[in-house]
Amino acid sequence: MTDPETPATGWVPEAAEEEAAEDDMPLSLRLSIADTLTLGNATCGFMAVYFTTTGILIPHLTGSGESGMARHSAATAVILMLLAAVFDLFDGIVARKLRSSPMGAELDNLSDLISFGLAPAYFVLVYGMVADDAHQKVSALAAIVVLLAVVLRLARFSCVTMKDGMFQGMPSPFGALTVVSIVLLELPFPPTLLAIIGVAWLMVSRVEYPKPRGVLAIAMLSWIISAMGLLAAWAFDAPGGQLLLQTGCALQIALAATIPLFATTRRANTFRHNRREARAAQLP
Repeated sequence: MTDPETPATGWVPEAAEEEAAEDDMPLSLRLSIADTLTLGNATCGFMAVYFTTTGILIPHLTGSGESGMARHSAATAVILMLLAAVFDLFDGIVARKLRSSPMGAELDNLSDLISFGLAPAYFVLVYGMVADDAHQKVSALAAIVVLLAVVLRLARFSCVTMKDGMFQGMPSPFGALTVVSIVLLELPFPPTLLAIIGVAWLMVSRVEYPKPRGVLAIAMLSWIISAMGLLAAWAFDAPGGQLLLQTGCALQIALAATIPLFATTRRANTFRHNRREARAAQLP
């Protein structure tokens, strides 16, 4: 029983205690909306590895796999990587419009490593184990190259300051989708291996890529949605689904090869223009 004459100065309501605890929580431990999207990115990458393992690798090792089930699982894994790219696209937009926590950049790099480093590298590794003309050890080496390229790409992104609106090296989501497109195109093993190594090199190169903002972001989102539709048509064995998927994969690879050419040409033209201006300035 409480003494009515005793002041209740030491008593704080439970709701007030919780509010005070939330206010005292370090800012670095609070998740923003952008951080939640980033965690969705990581979840998609992990689930892509899960479906690659349970739907392709394990049935192949046990001899119980069917081509239809493997096709469904491969399509699901790649769709999850595409969905991770959507989360990666929107977490940056939301962070710029609203706010991001101090650990937002670290979360983004770690999530990208899972979804666009581990997941596509594992996809390449499993391809080397299940494909008829592939070589497992060489595919494992190619998978390691892809993974290390993404690690170096993300580390450099954290350390190097680029001019606004540009990336240095192929962005890891774009690189991951190009790698899986090369695998799904089902080319002979030697050109497949060379193309995968080429994409890994582009990710650590100094080629400049535009950031997906404005119209480019809308175009990228439209392309991702279209790719999901192509994968679904292929997974459910729709009429012409195989041809549609191969066309989409070929377009992805062609785009990956074309952008560096345009970027290199632009840099060469800029260099020539600057040299002409410098020579003109030296003339009397």
